[in-house]
Amino acid sequence: MIVAALSFMQIELAVGKPVEAGVDRRCIPITGGTVSGQYTGHVIEGGADWQQIRADGTVEINARYVLRLTEGLVEVVSRGLRAAPADVLQKLARGEVVDPSLYYFRTAIWLRTSEPALDRLNRILAVSSGERLANSVRLSVYEVV
Repeated sequence: MIVAALSFMQIELAVGKPVEAGVDRRCIPITGGTVSGQYTGHVIEGGADWQQIRADGTVEINARYVLRLTEGLVEVVSRGLRAAPADVLQKLARGEVVDPSLYYFRTAIWLRTSEPALDRLNRILAVSSGERLANSVRLSVYEVV
């Protein structure tokens, strides 16, 4: 069996300043954003990414937020990893622009909705390739087929 992924959505998440929740935990507030591609809309303020930082600097991502698409509301549950050499992680922490090919940023995404026009989203698994910018996160989302 060959598994393929088809690009179907881009999500740009506006993020606030990290809230440190201990030595190796932090919460990144999601303050809005946009959705483009096969679906269009915006990200509702109020989501968050709860992160666990491993000893080597790898970030375990655990984000939940809501999209308001043209057709209705969609809950997003996103789990993944961001890993890079120490110097790249330091640049990202300072908000510098870093070529996304220099770090690994991938998530598995589950979508949930009660909107009949979006029902197919309840039965797919998506993956994303991410890019961390100074005040946002850009996700290219692919449907696993």
